[in-house]
Amino acid sequence: MQHDLSKKTKMKTLVTLLLSASAVAFGGMSQVHAADKAAFVYIGPTSDHGWTYSHDQGRIKTEKALAGKFKTSYIENVPETADAERVVRNLAQQGNKVIFATSFGYMNAMEKVSKQFPNTVFMHATGYKQAKNLGVYDLRTYEGAYMLGVVAGQKTKSNTLGVVASFPIPEVVRNINAYTLGAQSVNPKIKTKVVWVNSWFNPGKERDAALALISQGADVLMQNTDSPAVVQAAEQKGAFAFGWDSDMSKFGPKAHLAASVLHWEKVYTPTLQQVAAKTWKPSAIWYGVKQDAVKIESFGPSVTAPMKAKALAVQAGIQRGTLHPFKGPISKQDGSVVVAAGKVLSDAELSKMNYYVKGVEGVIPK
Repeated sequence: MQHDLSKKTKMKTLVTLLLSASAVAFGGMSQVHAADKAAFVYIGPTSDHGWTYSHDQGRIKTEKALAGKFKTSYIENVPETADAERVVRNLAQQGNKVIFATSFGYMNAMEKVSKQFPNTVFMHATGYKQAKNLGVYDLRTYEGAYMLGVVAGQKTKSNTLGVVASFPIPEVVRNINAYTLGAQSVNPKIKTKVVWVNSWFNPGKERDAALALISQGADVLMQNTDSPAVVQAAEQKGAFAFGWDSDMSKFGPKAHLAASVLHWEKVYTPTLQQVAAKTWKPSAIWYGVKQDAVKIESFGPSVTAPMKAKALAVQAGIQRGTLHPFKGPISKQDGSVVVAAGKVLSDAELSKMNYYVKGVEGVIPK
């Protein structure tokens, strides 16, 4: 019995010493607590240098900004199938306070699982369904596309631009139109050709599409896909291209004109702060240049000072609210006016865009 007591006493002493050491390490006993957990569900690999990479950079910056208050994790390459529901449910079961799902195809899975875990906050990127514990968020990527267009319109010699497009959804159509309108704002002769690859991340298809556009006379390319393959193809062929969602200059130092960079931390940091403070409420966040969430950055060596100044002036105008990429007059392909002079498309109208503006060639796939 005496031997058992001695063992218990030793164990108590050891535990006390360990707790004391932890308290010292964390600046006092009152500060010993576990960080809350937040998880991210990614459609592609964090190494795509596009959409998923930009979300992951936002995650990293947010975790750093919150200094130990939240521990974040992620699962990459999650298909937009029943697998998504399983992944989201597992993350909720693991005690994550917030789950961010970063692609449109996760929406129904998020809605279903959010009903089963009412005390967990679910945030869905690019979707529209909301509930008491389900919010949605997006960035105004079309503002970045417009600014890239302003550079492209000044740089092109053929007056033919190219876009490597993923899927024919309003978000992508909006970006093609904004790119074209931005270019036409400095060069009315602009025409835009589009090749659809029906994938967010397929470097082989993206490269083939870029080469096809270059062969058709497009000398400045934009993409709405996730790999740097378009920039690499432009570098090889002596054409120009842009970083999309992130700086892609290292993949084509001569070809890279600028990048539309997404700063998702502008959404993630305040969301986690609100959850921690118990002030979070579901809403539809759509941030852009005004919130410093979309920026034109990393201008390349072949962009002249006047070209850069013009693009930055446009960014400043969007920031002030004096310039809107979809301010009329704007016409559809057939010449019919879709936005009257002086009018601006509402967010509801932007979210349903299903037509090309004048200057974009071809038809939107069904």
